[in-house]
Amino acid sequence: MKLSIERGTLLKAVSQAQSVVERRNTIPILANVLIEAEGSEVHFRATDLDIEVVDKAPAQVERAGATTVSAVTLHEIVRKLPDGALVTLTDDGANGRLSVTAGRSQFNLATLPKEDFPVMASSEYSSNFTADAPVLRRLFDKSKFAISTEETRYYLNGVYMHVAEADGGKVLRCVATDGHRLARIDADLPAGAEDMPGVIVPRKTVGELRKLLEDDDTKIAVSVSETKVRFAAPDITLTSKVIDGTFPDYTRVIPQGNTRKMEVDASEFAAAVDRVATVSSERSRAVKMQLDEDRLILSVNAPDSGAAEEELAVAYGDERLEIGFNAKYLLEIASQVDRENAVFLFNSAGDPTLMREGNDTSAVYVVMPMRV
Repeated sequence: MKLSIERGTLLKAVSQAQSVVERRNTIPILANVLIEAEGSEVHFRATDLDIEVVDKAPAQVERAGATTVSAVTLHEIVRKLPDGALVTLTDDGANGRLSVTAGRSQFNLATLPKEDFPVMASSEYSSNFTADAPVLRRLFDKSKFAISTEETRYYLNGVYMHVAEADGGKVLRCVATDGHRLARIDADLPAGAEDMPGVIVPRKTVGELRKLLEDDDTKIAVSVSETKVRFAAPDITLTSKVIDGTFPDYTRVIPQGNTRKMEVDASEFAAAVDRVATVSSERSRAVKMQLDEDRLILSVNAPDSGAAEEELAVAYGDERLEIGFNAKYLLEIASQVDRENAVFLFNSAGDPTLMREGNDTSAVYVVMPMRV
């Protein structure tokens, strides 16, 4: 195999591949990227046995062929090469070496046989549809902060993507929760997604998927089966196993009868919470909210480190309320708001609170209160 490729193109392809590779590997081949060159294209394939990413890039291929080489090492080399360099990759199969040449730099890297590289079994996808990158980006970006990191509740370690009923009919919905907070985000249902099985997309996959969704003009082909999900952009295909478990009935957690309504400027609110939380003790990070007519007092009282208080003008016309929250959860939810105003709907100091963006009900957040 021999090919020449522009450094920037190669860096983009290899960086996607190396981020999938697990750093601590007991199986040496899993630390490698499979490079396959044919025609005028080269494919870079990496896997951790749960996720597989295939990146294709244009290249001048002199001799077709394939080999595998350490993904991290190749990425480090390419990253340090000068901008605009032309990189030549030549595989010497007899000696098990790949030479990487650019200008006056030359590297020889150890390779492993391509036959040993595990390729994810292709699955029969029961549902195939296309969605715009910004739509998917919003669904996953706004929900992923609530993914649980508790390994024992593995079925919460991802984003639940499914078809749901909303006021205006069926929607494509993403939900994540860790038991303390919940995010539920809706988008118009793409054509062809009506019969999609609900799947839990793992946290790592959600992180890798973000790189496919950077370009607003990209259309993403989504394929879903009971066990796998695939997202394909023109140059990158990401295939992942889904979490084998049942996502809990989240609708029971979303409060319906919260009538006390507070409207506040989202960025002002987030900044004020951040300021008062500076003195809170790391363990609890509790912030108390005292609501009275059209004003909110945020306060923190940490006996070992100090106290803080800040007043904000808000729109609130219900009876007085004192309620406490974990500062981190409040900040994460407030930072999801794209519009100016965040609307909080309270019931009592012990009940879950609902938050949405203005009158938009396509993004709904729930946060559990804390004793303060």
